[in-house]
Amino acid sequence: MITQQPIKIAILAMGGEGGGVLADWIVDLGEHNGWIAQTTSVPGVAQRTGATIYYVELFPAEQARRDGGQPVLALMPLPGDVDVVLASELMEAGRAVQRGLVTPERTTLIASTHRVYAIAEKTAMGDGRVDDTELLAHASRAAKRFVRFDMAAAAEAAGSVVSAVLFGALAGTGVLPFGRAQFEATIERGGVGVKASLKAFGRACAQAAESPDEQPAPLPAQAAAQAAPPRDPQVAALLQRVRSGFPADAQHLVTEGVRRLIDYQDPAYAALYLDRLDRLARGADDGGALLRAAARHLALWMSYEDTIRVADLKTRDSRFARVQSEVRLQDGQQLAISEFMHPRVEEICETLPAGLGRWLARPHAAHRLVARMAREGRAVTTTSLRGYLLLWGLSRLRGLRRRTLRYELENARIEQWLAHLADAAGHNPALAVEIAQCQRLVKGYSDTHARGLANYQRLMDAVQRAGRHLAPATLRELREAALADEHGKALQAALARHALA
Repeated sequence: MITQQPIKIAILAMGGEGGGVLADWIVDLGEHNGWIAQTTSVPGVAQRTGATIYYVELFPAEQARRDGGQPVLALMPLPGDVDVVLASELMEAGRAVQRGLVTPERTTLIASTHRVYAIAEKTAMGDGRVDDTELLAHASRAAKRFVRFDMAAAAEAAGSVVSAVLFGALAGTGVLPFGRAQFEATIERGGVGVKASLKAFGRACAQAAESPDEQPAPLPAQAAAQAAPPRDPQVAALLQRVRSGFPADAQHLVTEGVRRLIDYQDPAYAALYLDRLDRLARGADDGGALLRAAARHLALWMSYEDTIRVADLKTRDSRFARVQSEVRLQDGQQLAISEFMHPRVEEICETLPAGLGRWLARPHAAHRLVARMAREGRAVTTTSLRGYLLLWGLSRLRGLRRRTLRYELENARIEQWLAHLADAAGHNPALAVEIAQCQRLVKGYSDTHARGLANYQRLMDAVQRAGRHLAPATLRELREAALADEHGKALQAALARHALA
C-alpha cells in the first residue's frame, strides 16, 4: 500500500511564457533522477482572461517499488493540497491564492512581481488596475514561503524567457530534492536556447537562494532627491517653483504633473498648470487633500488625447524600441507595425484652427464630404516611410495646438471644472475632492472620450442642481455608477434614485 504523498506543483502562466516548457523540464528533471512524473494542463480561454494551469506530480520510483504498486497521481490541483505554486506574473499569483492553491501550512509560492494587465483592468472606465501592494500582502499571508522578484526583467537581461527564470528560482528555494547540477542538466537536454536559459537560470537561482524579498523601492521624495537637476533653465525654474510654493506632501504629484505637461506641450503650458493649482490652493483649507487630487487630475485633463498626441506617441523612438523588445526582434529580421486609425469628422474638425474647425463642424457640403471620407478606418504602417511621415507630420502640429478647436473646448471645460472645485471648497472641502475625481470620466479619444464626457457633464449638471445640499458620499456613488457603465444606464438609475435626474 502506497502511503507517501507525491510532490505537487502547480504552474500558472500565460501564452508565450513557456509554461509548457517549464512543466516539461520538471517532468524531465524527475524522470532522469529516479522519480515517476505526470503532467496535465488546462488551457485558459484568451490572453489575460484565463491563464493556463500546468500541474505536475512527482513520486519516487524506488518508494513505489517498495510499496509494491504504481502510484495514482492526480490530474488537477486541489485547494489546500499543493506544495509549490509557480506564477509567471503577479496577478497569476493572486489568482492562485484566490483559488485556495496557496496555503500557509505547506505551500512555497514563487512568483514574478511584474504586471501584465488583465482585460478587465484595461477596459475599466476609470483606473481599473488592481493594487500591487495588496496583491503582495495577500500572497505573503497566504504562503508558507513567498519568493518573488521581477522575473520578466531578469529574463530580458539574460535574453531568455520567464520560464527559465522560474526554473532557476525553483532550484534556488531548495524545495525539490534535486541539486543545481541536475536542474542545469535538464536545460541542456532540451537543446534549444540552452546558453540564454542557463544564464537566466543562474541569476534566478542565486537571487532566490539569497532572499525571497525584493529591495524596497525608494519613496517618491527620495527618488526626486536623487534625480539629476534639469539643464534647461525654464524647467529648473518650474521645479524650483514647485519646491518653494507647494506643501511637501503634494510636491511629488505636482512635479510629475509638470513633467507630463512639458512632455505633452512645453514649459509655458506647465507654468499654466502651476498657475491654476496656485489659484486653487489659495482658496482651499482642507489639509491639502484637494490640492493633491487636483494636481493629479488637472495634469491628466490638460494632457488630453487629441490626434496630435496620438500621432506623437505612435512615432516615438521609445515606442519602436519597446515593440522590438516585446517581439524579441533578432538580427536580420524586419518589423512591420500597422496602426488602426479611425478619426471621426469631429476629431478632424477639432484638430483645425478654432474658427475653421467650427465652420467645418456645421452641416454643409464640406462637412458631409469629410464625414464620408472618415466613415471607414484605415491601417497606417508606421514602419514604412509614407506612414511614418504622415503621423510624424501630424505630431509636429503640437506648436499650433493652443489655436485648435479642441484646445478651446477642453480649456473651457477645465476652467468650468476648476470653478466647481473653488466653489465647493469654500463650503464643503470633501465635496470638492469628490468633484476633482470626476475627471476620471474624461479620458481617451473618439467614441470613448465622447461617452465619458457625456457622463461627466451629467454629473456636473447634478452638482449644479443640488448645490450645497449634495453630500460627498452621494457624488461618489454617482461617479462610481458612471465608471461602471460607459453607456450611462447605471448613472441614470443612480440619478433617479437620488432625485437628481
